[in-house]
Amino acid sequence: MARINLLPWRAERRKQREREFFMQLGAAAAVAVLLVIGWSMWMGMRIDNQTDRNAYLQGQITQLKAENEQIKNLDKVRDRLLARKKIIEDLQANRSQMVHLFDELVKRTPESVRLTSMAQKGELLTLDGVAQSNAAVADYMRNLEASPWLGAADLKKTEKKAGDSRMPYEFGLVVKLGIPKSDASGMAPAGSQSVAAEAMPSVPVAAAGAARTMVPAPQRVAATTARKPAAGKPGVVKSGAQP
Repeated sequence: MARINLLPWRAERRKQREREFFMQLGAAAAVAVLLVIGWSMWMGMRIDNQTDRNAYLQGQITQLKAENEQIKNLDKVRDRLLARKKIIEDLQANRSQMVHLFDELVKRTPESVRLTSMAQKGELLTLDGVAQSNAAVADYMRNLEASPWLGAADLKKTEKKAGDSRMPYEFGLVVKLGIPKSDASGMAPAGSQSVAAEAMPSVPVAAAGAARTMVPAPQRVAATTARKPAAGKPGVVKSGAQP
């Protein structure tokens, strides 16, 4: 016998589908909420990690800035030390220059020229003076240029003044200083010269000792007896050699 369902099965089926839909919708919403929570937690962890990295980098940058400041200070100290070293080396190299300079100025200045002032600035020497004539100034310039310790001489001015009748011309020169190559490269240190001076006298002494030891014994006896005066005759020298 066939069974006929007279209940509203379509409505029941519709309600069942609605329940399944809402269940699936709730599950999807829960999954979405879980995904959002997980994503936010992951992004927070990344942000915290990046913040820590930024703080570490900032600390390293601050440390590097302090080290750079120290390096700059050390560079300044090094530059000052190098400048001092250069000044000391220049003074050491030119310590005898002024002595030779004054000596050359005395030797190279003729009687018809008299210096009134002298000033040095670096490698340039400024000379002011008076002269009897322009020819005397020209001779003085040639004398200066011929000196190994002085270079080219440039004439700044030369004019005649009526004040001094003996040396009426006033002049101004600019002379470049220099050091001879032989003096700059051939100077030996003081220690080596003193050692050489102490070693020199020992050579003749050793040679004299060697010469005395090389003379045969009979000749030394003969020479000794030749220097002794004869007995009874004070002024006569008797030779020890046999005829």
